[in-house]
Amino acid sequence: MRLFLSGLRKLVRRPATYVTFGLLAGLLVLIIMAVAATGGSGDDEDSANALSIVKFPGAYDAILAFILGLGGLFAVVYGAAVAGSEWTWGTLKTVVARGESRSRYMLATFAAIAVVTAAALLVSFAVGVGAAAVGATLAGVPLDGIGNSAALGRLPEHFARGYIAIVMEGAIGFAVATLARSQLAGIGAGIALYFGEGFASIFLPDIIKYLPFDLATAALGPSSFGGGGGPTPAEPLSADFALLLVAVWLVGSLVVAAGFTERAEITG
Repeated sequence: MRLFLSGLRKLVRRPATYVTFGLLAGLLVLIIMAVAATGGSGDDEDSANALSIVKFPGAYDAILAFILGLGGLFAVVYGAAVAGSEWTWGTLKTVVARGESRSRYMLATFAAIAVVTAAALLVSFAVGVGAAAVGATLAGVPLDGIGNSAALGRLPEHFARGYIAIVMEGAIGFAVATLARSQLAGIGAGIALYFGEGFASIFLPDIIKYLPFDLATAALGPSSFGGGGGPTPAEPLSADFALLLVAVWLVGSLVVAAGFTERAEITG
């Protein structure tokens, strides 16, 4: 608990925390405002689809879909940035010199990352809902559905599934940066894996469906969130099974990161 609280205090003060998740919330607001300003200019189907992000209750799902979709990329970058800094800044060496367990310290650090990520996603969602309400007013869209109980009742499950998936994606970045022992290498490799998997899904959908970032989408289940842009596998995974595999990837990534740290030579 002491290491966890120490890591949490450290992350709260880090500019990377506010820059990473501030960009996520900022992009969401910009998109909503752009849609509100231009999406309602016509009566065609494309205009109606564009305005779905400011039409409640559907806006709840649309905003959450954006956060959970793009949030995975930001989680990879954030996890890699934090893990890499432990090596490049010499923080891990200092902790080990104090007699702390290497693996316990790394796991406590990731637990702090998971808590910060949860808070950031909740804040981003609240900001997005507020922006959607303002955008709806600007676009002349009624806010009658903002209190829809059925839509609000679905949100906790969707958010929980998406949060687990995003934490897993953060763990991937965390593990990669730990193996590379570098922030830049970890971030670069994490981003490459993120986009590389999406590109490979065009050609190998039945194999890619078992890889982490595709599993993160499948774990959300059939809903208005939608899927990726690649071909659909012949036998898509069920949401519950995908969520189970997400947990396997999460635990596996942390085991790799902790195991490598426990045996790595710390120099510098």
